[in-house]
Amino acid sequence: MSQFSDSLKSIRKQSDKKQREVAAYLGINIRTYQNYEGGQSEPSIPQLIKLADLFMVSLDELVGRDWIGL
Repeated sequence: MSQFSDSLKSIRKQSDKKQREVAAYLGINIRTYQNYEGGQSEPSIPQLIKLADLFMVSLDELVGRDWIGL
């Protein structure tokens, strides 16, 4: 799995949302969403933004990016 897929799955579980709910929100098939969480594919940038909005997290947090200042 990728850092993104691990982060996505963790954030979804913390939000108590089902995969089916998130897929419906994005307007995609549940299998496509499962592929995101399984690391087989990645969402488009507009879908990433929708996911961040749904889960009320930053894009950095969603993709599992730790920002370290200079």
